[in-house]
Amino acid sequence: MATGETGFDDVTFDLISVQYHSLKAGHDYGQYVRDAENAGQQEIADFFREVMQQDSERAQRCHRFLAQLGGTDNTSPQSGPA
Repeated sequence: MATGETGFDDVTFDLISVQYHSLKAGHDYGQYVRDAENAGQQEIADFFREVMQQDSERAQRCHRFLAQLGGTDNTSPQSGPA
């Protein structure tokens, strides 16, 4: 597998990146829900909850994929060419 600048294979790095960004966005969406509710915009608050749920599911899928890769050396930093 190709190894990027981080020492991790590209697929592992990509999954970790998507998982991180999904979790970070989910955290931020909580504030968006509160903002919409405070503005009396329940439909928009519900939309933000849906988006938050989608990101949560996305992060969980990444977690499962990373666990699948855990049985190989793909999840550990790879040494560069000797």
